Amino acid sequence: MALNPSQGKHILEEDRTRGLLELLYHVSREFATALDLRTVLQRVLYESIQNVGGVRGSIVVLDDAGKAVDSTIVFGKSFREDTTQQLKDTVERGLAGWVVRNRKPALLADTSRDDRWLKRAGFKDKKSDSKSALCVPLLVQEKLVGVLTLVHSEPNSFGADHLELMQAIADQAGIAVLNARLYTESQHQARVMSALVESATAINKSLRLDEVLQRILNQTIHALQVETVALGLIDSASGELVFRAATGHKSENILNRHIPAGKGLAWKVIDEQRGVVISNVSQDKRFKTADKFEGIETRDIALTPIQTSGKAIGVLEAINPISDEFDSEALLVLSGLGSIAGTTIQNAQLFEKLETAHQHYRELFEDSIDPILLTDWGGTVIEANRKALDLIGYDAEQLRKIHIEKVHDINWEETGPDFNNLKPYQTCTYESNLHTAAGYATPVEVNVRPIKFEDADVLQWIMHNIRARKALDNLRNDLTAMVYHDLRSPLANVTSSLAILRGLVDAEHNETVESILKIASNSTSRIVRLINSLLDINRLELGQNISDQKEVNIVDLANEAIRELTPTVESRNQKLLTKYPKKAALIWVDEDMILRVLINLVENAAKFAPSESQITIAIKTKKEWVELSVHDIGHGISPKDYDRVFDKFTQLRGANKPGGLGIGLAFCRLAIEANHGQIWVESEKDKGTTFFLKLPVATKEQIAEAKGE
Repeated sequence: MALNPSQGKHILEEDRTRGLLELLYHVSREFATALDLRTVLQRVLYESIQNVGGVRGSIVVLDDAGKAVDSTIVFGKSFREDTTQQLKDTVERGLAGWVVRNRKPALLADTSRDDRWLKRAGFKDKKSDSKSALCVPLLVQEKLVGVLTLVHSEPNSFGADHLELMQAIADQAGIAVLNARLYTESQHQARVMSALVESATAINKSLRLDEVLQRILNQTIHALQVETVALGLIDSASGELVFRAATGHKSENILNRHIPAGKGLAWKVIDEQRGVVISNVSQDKRFKTADKFEGIETRDIALTPIQTSGKAIGVLEAINPISDEFDSEALLVLSGLGSIAGTTIQNAQLFEKLETAHQHYRELFEDSIDPILLTDWGGTVIEANRKALDLIGYDAEQLRKIHIEKVHDINWEETGPDFNNLKPYQTCTYESNLHTAAGYATPVEVNVRPIKFEDADVLQWIMHNIRARKALDNLRNDLTAMVYHDLRSPLANVTSSLAILRGLVDAEHNETVESILKIASNSTSRIVRLINSLLDINRLELGQNISDQKEVNIVDLANEAIRELTPTVESRNQKLLTKYPKKAALIWVDEDMILRVLINLVENAAKFAPSESQITIAIKTKKEWVELSVHDIGHGISPKDYDRVFDKFTQLRGANKPGGLGIGLAFCRLAIEANHGQIWVESEKDKGTTFFLKLPVATKEQIAEAKGE
């Protein structure tokens, strides 16, 4: 039975469709049986040439950013497994580039007549470059993953049917290429991560900075296969980049090279905290003179910042890969090494500082002129310096087995039971006796505090020998006792004798006699005040309470002090200025003791103020306090000496400064504090000094109790 034309055409269409489906099924099976990207690309090209035709073909794989990451070219039955410059140019400017930009297939019947075809350099004859070409995009859900190109040596060899078949194969190939690319990328990333883990393990095997730097260099040169690797760190003192380590070709020319801040590519990488790879540096303006190293002809270079805690501390440079150029993973690997290096270098630097600190402490520990002992928190001695061994008399082994309590008398009130009063960064100080192995006792000042020593929490005991100070204190005490007992009684006789003599002699009508008696009386009064102050200092230091307190008018007391010192002030042509309130509150104090305080302060001002200057005494009432100040316009007191002026037997001496025993201001402080007041000094160089004191206002209850009400 004969078929009519329409039936015949229908049967041909069915056969053609069936054939195409079988072909695509076969092609998809071929693609699906491989995951290796190179194998997939070869199969795509093989199936395309076998089923579509052509003498050569190429396939370019694109990443998510549209950048060519891999390719394969086939000539007849041979494959070329490299990405040539020609292929790169094609993707950027040729037919493949047009397909990428427009995302649609292209059919070139005659390449010599189509501007989309990239003409090869050196071919002037159009016929020699006259071919037929097909180029189709590899799309996966509108995502461009590659470009497939077939070329026939004769023009007009490809038609619409060929293009349709090529696009059908490309549609099947797209998903296979994408899967293979992702698989290859994951394999690459796994290798990179594995390499970085191995590098981290190798780099972190040491905490010695020099070893760490060398390990970083070794891992970098091995991972990137380059001729030279250099490592620079920012110098905290100068702010320059200093190359601390280098390995490979001419590395000796790199060591200790300094690059000023902001100069060259290295600083650009540091400032931007982002690595960079430059191929053919001679053509790149970013590579400057500052980046060149003597004796090294740099072709390609990769740099990454060395970072830690979000901060760049240096740069790692890889110079001239042994192969033609850096591969696509070079920057990723180098950046990973830079991150690992940053943390490891920081740890090594901290370790180095810690070791230096330990060494410094060791040197101070051994060279100290004071005995130093280290104990655990149980009190057992674990370390002692040479001075401690010499003074105590035990050898090191004996001393490490005994308790600190056997070495000296511990003040448990200060340290607390089980040393629980001792706090970090605080020093507990007390006086004690150090006991030697021979049975002798040496007076010492003990300073104990918790410290960290060789990663352990310990107690440090510094024992300062105070034998000389104790001897001096005993001498002063003996002198004070002599003053008390040997001077006070005769002085009382002199005072009473002067009073009797004044009654026997008509001094009022004899100016000479009156003047002599007045000088004698004033002098004995000063001596009496001095002796009473010494007695009060001794009594107040022993903590004895004041029992003779009453309400006192501070203005009357100040005026009495002025009357007492008027001859002294007038002899120096000085003036006393008073600033009193109309009505001052009564204070609750020991009257005689506070009078001597005021006399001391005014006398001290007259002593240190220049002749013909002015001394001002001011009084203010402030609710529960009365404030009195004595101001002079002398040379002033340094702020660092504000507290020292109140120390016993301390006299701030200097050019044109009078001397003394140094007990006046010490008595003032003890007396004011014993009367529940406050005393302090303020001074400005060459503008004078002001002593302030605050005394409590007498309460109604105190006054009533004093009156027996």
